[in-house]
Amino acid sequence: MNAQSEMKEQFYKMIDKEYIYSVYQPIISLQDGQVMGYEALTRGPTDSPFHSPLTMFQFAEQQGELYLLEQLAREKAIKGSILEHPQQLLFINISSQVLYDPGFIPGKTLEILQRYGLRPNNVVFEITERSSIEDFSLAQKILEHYRKQGYRIAIDDAGAGYSSLQAIAELQPDFIKIDRSLIENIHKNKVKEYILETFVTFAHKMNISLIAEGIEHADELTKLTRLGVHYAQGYLLGKPNESPAKVQDIHKMLIWQHRKVQGSSMTWSIGDLKTPVKVFDKKKLISEVADYFKKNQEAVGAVIVDDEVPVGLMMRDRLFQQLAGQYAFSLFWNRTIDSIMDESPLIVDEFMPVEEVSQMATSRAINHLYDLVIVTSNEKMGGVASIRAILESITNVRMESARVANPLTGLPGNLQINRELNKRISENKPFHVVYADLDYFKWFNDRFGFQKGDQLIQYTADVMQQSIAVCGTPHDFVGHVGGDDFIAISAALVPKQLCQEIIRRFEQGVQMFYEDEEWEYIRDRSGNKVKSEGVTLSLSLVVCECESPISLEHISQTAAFLKKKAKAHQGSIYYFEKIGSSGLELESV
Repeated sequence: MNAQSEMKEQFYKMIDKEYIYSVYQPIISLQDGQVMGYEALTRGPTDSPFHSPLTMFQFAEQQGELYLLEQLAREKAIKGSILEHPQQLLFINISSQVLYDPGFIPGKTLEILQRYGLRPNNVVFEITERSSIEDFSLAQKILEHYRKQGYRIAIDDAGAGYSSLQAIAELQPDFIKIDRSLIENIHKNKVKEYILETFVTFAHKMNISLIAEGIEHADELTKLTRLGVHYAQGYLLGKPNESPAKVQDIHKMLIWQHRKVQGSSMTWSIGDLKTPVKVFDKKKLISEVADYFKKNQEAVGAVIVDDEVPVGLMMRDRLFQQLAGQYAFSLFWNRTIDSIMDESPLIVDEFMPVEEVSQMATSRAINHLYDLVIVTSNEKMGGVASIRAILESITNVRMESARVANPLTGLPGNLQINRELNKRISENKPFHVVYADLDYFKWFNDRFGFQKGDQLIQYTADVMQQSIAVCGTPHDFVGHVGGDDFIAISAALVPKQLCQEIIRRFEQGVQMFYEDEEWEYIRDRSGNKVKSEGVTLSLSLVVCECESPISLEHISQTAAFLKKKAKAHQGSIYYFEKIGSSGLELESV
């Protein structure tokens, strides 16, 4: 038997015995760090040449059996689905040429979904282009048939060639997946950045969500977040696996990156605006929901839940519109509310910045523009926010930010810093204050100029925020005291680790500001010659345990004392003291 015949035999045995299996790569929201869904990826037997999906699907296409393989792959993806709640999506790959296959049977996927307890609104068909779409008119008709059932459509590998752009224009998908070639090293490539900016603008106008593929580096993630990309997947965020993803650290980092994008740590979280709302189980009768709205004229909507997890929304006006027809009353009255609820409402995590929620809310279809926004806490029902409350809060935050933020870094200034410190003191819970001060900054300004000095200040602001993102909590705060002085207010469990991270990041990048120049000595603020490698960082860590009363003055005096100690030593360093104790500890990084 020759190699080709042997491959053929192995292929049909694999199909007949159903040896293929699915792994799932998480797709992460860049708004709140939650898992939006999973892409199902097909793998062949590990001891077979078909373990590689590329080899497997290419061989199937050569044999004219692509539809046969994809049908089995689709069933395996649905059967093994690891979706954790009803709002998550399962992305299933479909080759464009399969749509024209004579064996293609509409309704087959729905039958499989029903067998395994899923619904069409959980599924996104991801159109892959192993070959170009031949007949867009026919493809539109087929995909529209699926859309009417609740399925959504994604175009894969956008930006990789003309055909994908034509597919976007002709098929108008719900999701566009940006090819890895546009994402790789985007933080270093302005051309890629400008291309992606164009995609972001287009997607916003067309109410399409962008998914960036192949994220492998934190710098790429930072750039995508700043550009406003909606979702991302890649090894940095989670490798393909047969079990649900764990992305807690990414979740925390993304929250901080979004606060950074807004230019100020004063941005509110949507959880600050949530209000209580009437909740109904998805199996409640429509008649009971209608009766509630009749008795409560002020209620504009209700949230539909399944075991405390929100799965839908029922707005008052939309319910009574559906009941207004000649036969609608008798037709719907004794049905359950999940049969007519909005199955795809806007659901956001309580930590998501208000500005991000506003962008998502105003991108909705015109008939859903004023729908309530559902706010979750640990993926359970938390409350709702109205569009009016969201827009009012944005106006207030922007006015406050413009008034008190530092113009160079965009970070909160002294007024907001004092408010935050007073708030922490009044809460009577442990927190930590890190004061950061650049050493020999005057020398740097004199030698390299004010423009470079401003860049170093901005770099230090970034270091403070990035360190909080890694070592802090979502409610932590970074401010700019003025000049070359910064402050971080944190509830991190290991505050010394935060100081070490700040120094590590600062030392890692500060050398790029020197342009390979060398010097024997530098001068301090008094003009004295000092041996130093350049600008360093002195940190004062005040650990506020709140076991006894503390005050702003107490914190300030302690920080000043620690700063003086740190300044007396060469190199980047931190001192720390617990308020109410005399113990000092010196650590140099």
